[in-house]
Amino acid sequence: MKTVARALYLPGLAPRGLWPAVTVSALLHGLLLSLHFNFPDAARAFREQALDIVLVNSRSAHKPTDPQVHAQVNMDGGGNTEENRRAKTPLPAAPKHQDGEDLERSRKRIQELEARQQRLAALTRGKERVAPTVDKEVQPESTPPVISGRDLAQSALAMARLEGEIAKDVDEYNKRPRKKFIGTRADESRDAMYLEEWRHKVERIGTLNYPAEARGKLYGTLVLTVSIRSDGTVVSLETNRSSGHKVLDDAARRIVKMGSPYGAFSPAMRKETDIIVFTRTFNFTQRDSLETKR
Repeated sequence: MKTVARALYLPGLAPRGLWPAVTVSALLHGLLLSLHFNFPDAARAFREQALDIVLVNSRSAHKPTDPQVHAQVNMDGGGNTEENRRAKTPLPAAPKHQDGEDLERSRKRIQELEARQQRLAALTRGKERVAPTVDKEVQPESTPPVISGRDLAQSALAMARLEGEIAKDVDEYNKRPRKKFIGTRADESRDAMYLEEWRHKVERIGTLNYPAEARGKLYGTLVLTVSIRSDGTVVSLETNRSSGHKVLDDAARRIVKMGSPYGAFSPAMRKETDIIVFTRTFNFTQRDSLETKR
């Protein structure tokens, strides 16, 4: 019996299936050791998700082909400069966080507590003395800085604040819309057709709304420069030459505004301009009617 027992436990002999199990275990441990986990770059995540959002002070009838920022409405140029500038929000600038502020506040708090403890100790000993003032700043220990999740979030917010261009002042000088000044000598066919339709509408409205206080009494001629946006709305009116009668001048401006909005620009006109500007003569005739001409 003793001989049989020794034979069963001789060195080098292993139970069946032990070596495959050891091999599988070694492979699994090697696979686990090869995995590496990195802390996510919060600053990069904020930077990639940051969007430039601004508030604009005007609106365009169509969406810009190459938008530069996000806004509450579509605007294809709305300022008075050719530079690629963008509007800034009127909201106040958010307070900036400086690196080391938390450490500085903690250091000052510790100094205040130490000074208070020294004063209390002096009072208990019955001595009228105050703790000496610390002239030199306490230098922090030379330990490697520990970057916390809070520091990463504050850094990411700081970058988002800079990328969003949040400022205290309001800058409304966006890139100006494309304007086309139509002269009196040569007009393209599509512009001429548009102005002809505009003339008929203004003369019809002006005749029907001839100023009552001027009927049979006042007549005259004035010159106005009219600016019309691509959606047919009136942008501005400028009196180049007065008729000499305030009633007629005000009536001409009121009649042009009453006709707004006029027809929208054709697709061909939209490709070249956003606003057309033209000058026309308004004639209040003795027949109590309005006529316009170049």
